[in-house]
Amino acid sequence: MSEKDIRISYEAARVNSKMSQAEAAKELNVSLKTIQNYESGRTSPNWDMHNRMATLYGIPCEMLSPKR
Repeated sequence: MSEKDIRISYEAARVNSKMSQAEAAKELNVSLKTIQNYESGRTSPNWDMHNRMATLYGIPCEMLSPKR
């Protein structure tokens, strides 16, 4: 398995970066509900937001994925 095959959920990436949902929401300039929806898989971020989340959480965007 290569690094490209490894995926981490939005929630796990946030937790690993030691951020609360409220902190992530503030940094990304979105509502807490938006972060909760992304992490639960209820909604999906657009590509720009996906990239911003990956940058904030300090992981390559290719490794970040919705809840499995």
